[in-house]
Amino acid sequence: MGNTGGTARIVVAVVGVVVVAAYAALLAVNALVLDPLGAVPGRSLAQIYARVDVGNDVAQDVVGVLVVAGIGVGLALTAAVVGRASRLPATTIAVLHLGVLAAGALAAFQSGFWLGMDVADSWPTDGAAHTIWSGVLYLTSTAALIAIPAVLVATTTRTRNTQRRRQLAAE
Repeated sequence: MGNTGGTARIVVAVVGVVVVAAYAALLAVNALVLDPLGAVPGRSLAQIYARVDVGNDVAQDVVGVLVVAGIGVGLALTAAVVGRASRLPATTIAVLHLGVLAAGALAAFQSGFWLGMDVADSWPTDGAAHTIWSGVLYLTSTAALIAIPAVLVATTTRTRNTQRRRQLAAE
């Protein structure tokens, strides 16, 4: 039973990084591929990018989105490594990853803004989200934000109940 905590920390750390990486990948694919295609139906991504590149810098937009996505993955890796090295409880590591996912809403907005506005400036469309995937990202971030206090309350309750059982057993 002594290794259970270590195993749980490893599993939570790995799953946290994988979930954040999947979120970051969806963020990048949505911002760079799916949303532009949704904004300008009937055109290829190459056609959309070519027209946007006339008055704007698509490469700069792409780099910006990839950097934002990479920062999220970097934060998740840092939470996993620091959590494991510091022997933080699995629930604390989970909360750290949930925090990165919750902050992902800001990253999703920012990453959609760069190329989205350039597409809107170049084509007769608006800068709003054009796919369901932006909503999926925002709902995931909202769920993570709600999960943080839920995990903390559940952990506190479990700890308190364990302490009560030990006190009763000692009497």
